[in-house]
Amino acid sequence: LAGDNVLAVRVFQPATGAGILPDTGVDRGKFQANRLMLKGEWLAKAEFDFPAMIDDAKKEYQPRPPVPLRPQSTACYLYNGMIHPVLGYGIRGVIWYQGESNWNRGYQYRTAFRLLINDWRAKWGRGDFPFYYCQIANNIGRQPRPGNDWHSEVREAQTMALSLPNTGQAILIDIGEEGNIHPANKMEVGERLSRIALANTYGKKTTFSGPVYQSIAVEGDKIRVKFKVTTSASPGDGLVAHPIPPTYKPISTEPKELPNVRNAPEGELEGFAICGEDKKWTWATAKIEDDTVLVWNPAIAKPIAIRYAWGCNPLCNLYNTAGLLAGPFRSDSFPLISEKLRYGLPGK
Repeated sequence: LAGDNVLAVRVFQPATGAGILPDTGVDRGKFQANRLMLKGEWLAKAEFDFPAMIDDAKKEYQPRPPVPLRPQSTACYLYNGMIHPVLGYGIRGVIWYQGESNWNRGYQYRTAFRLLINDWRAKWGRGDFPFYYCQIANNIGRQPRPGNDWHSEVREAQTMALSLPNTGQAILIDIGEEGNIHPANKMEVGERLSRIALANTYGKKTTFSGPVYQSIAVEGDKIRVKFKVTTSASPGDGLVAHPIPPTYKPISTEPKELPNVRNAPEGELEGFAICGEDKKWTWATAKIEDDTVLVWNPAIAKPIAIRYAWGCNPLCNLYNTAGLLAGPFRSDSFPLISEKLRYGLPGK
């Protein structure tokens, strides 16, 4: 109704303490009516104060029924509802944006994602039609120290799917949002996917990928990183260190900004980590030399491996002259933290 209105909310919780989740941290935005956010200050009072339940009463109290799995977490739910009904219709190709739900099963995703691509192609019976997909964007908080990371293992699994014919991957680790797993900038997502399709499906002469890791060479106390040529007869492979802005927005639609804290302020590139024979990762200084990147840390005399952008929300700035960024990569083959995990949370 027009004008001021009063909205009363009754919270009933007889067995434990009642309350409303705050509008901060991981519970941010949980207090809402449909899609209307109920932000701001609220008056509250205890309408009834129930006496503490004795143990016998607690045993008789009807427990809450188990919460069913969400649709996207139920096997075959989305496939049966959204993909199977359109089998048999004409198809030119697929663009795919998924992976966050597999955040802690990167090793399994190496198999699962390839099975999905092969299964869809088999179901349609139209050969290896184009399958272009998005690597999961950066999200959650910045990683203060280099090391293992669940999200990076999923991204690595997605990159491995490029071994299948007629596939392409759009890198998004520079346009995600720390406080929003569904970032707002979908225009750039579409732009990067369209580059892949224009180059590989429609034969346009355009650069469709950022720098792609090829190999390393240890040179004394430094490591030199080489990259593959990824252009389709269009200039754009030259390596570039993009300027790092002083601040960033955790959520693009809100005014709050946080400082971009440099991990390797002496170098021109951010996002590189290096380790010695002890396999302990530390941030590394890195600079571009022609078409390679030189990486080092004065504290490591005998480096053996490097990683780049290995974190859920990495600060990284290696691009090519076409304005496309390098995806996460590593030169090591150390065991993954997701290798023995299939379903459920860590330790279960």
